[in-house]
Amino acid sequence: MARILTSRRAALTPLLLLLPAIATMLFVVALPLVFSLWTSFTPYRLTRPDTLYDVIGLRNYIRLMSDAAFWVAFGRTVLFLAIALNVEFLLGLGIALLINRITWGQRGLRTIMMFPMMFSPILVGFQFKFIFNDNIGILNNALQSLGLTDQAIPWLVDARLAMFSIIFAEVWMSTSVFAILLLAGLFAMPRDPLEAAKVDGCNAWQVFRHIMLPFLMPFAFIAMTIRSLDVARAYDIVAVMTGGGPAGRTELLWTLIARVGYDNARMGQANAMAYVSTLLSVLFTWYFFRKLVAARRYMGGAQ
Repeated sequence: MARILTSRRAALTPLLLLLPAIATMLFVVALPLVFSLWTSFTPYRLTRPDTLYDVIGLRNYIRLMSDAAFWVAFGRTVLFLAIALNVEFLLGLGIALLINRITWGQRGLRTIMMFPMMFSPILVGFQFKFIFNDNIGILNNALQSLGLTDQAIPWLVDARLAMFSIIFAEVWMSTSVFAILLLAGLFAMPRDPLEAAKVDGCNAWQVFRHIMLPFLMPFAFIAMTIRSLDVARAYDIVAVMTGGGPAGRTELLWTLIARVGYDNARMGQANAMAYVSTLLSVLFTWYFFRKLVAARRYMGGAQ
């Protein structure tokens, strides 16, 4: 009997030790998710708490199908995601290749390379809002001082330039994620195939195209998976730099959700948008995971 009690106590000990963490996760993650999912099926308004108990089924989701503002923001978010990820990949690959060739001061450069990703997105947003400011911005002052333009360029007022400015800030902050992971891939790359290719007479482009790049693609897809989740939920930089303006031309999904939920107090509709946006993030994650598996199979890393 004592032996049975001892074995049961030993079996329950791990569960008891995990209880604080489980309780915290339920309180911090599970309960808000359940509450937000419930409100997406209601006409809940922050100004009318009693609407929390009026169930309307899928009406919020059905309304999204004909909501032009939502789909415009959806398409703009996908475009923003595609441009940011591709530019970050190309710049990160170039930085990784350059640092890999350096034989002195490489550790210091790797440390410096990590600085942008250490800054808060809000801080980066304020930083570039000042840089691109029409009147007192550093960029306009520099261009006018060099005689490259005779008037201030409306970086954050013109619709196309405002989106370019936001993408520039996002790329500056996050290119180091790609560079670090791709540099790790270069460090892990075996030297025998490279030496064999050189002996066979392959030039530098052929070695890069057929040996180095396929080996680095799994690392690139890991970075894309991480970054796609961040970019699909982009809010801070856009909210600080343009607030979704001018005239909503830089509004992405999460800035639209914040406006609908807090400015317009339609929290039920906003949560329905949020779950559709979450689906977008899941789809991108699944896509890049499939590409990662395919790249590993191509390199012989999985059967």
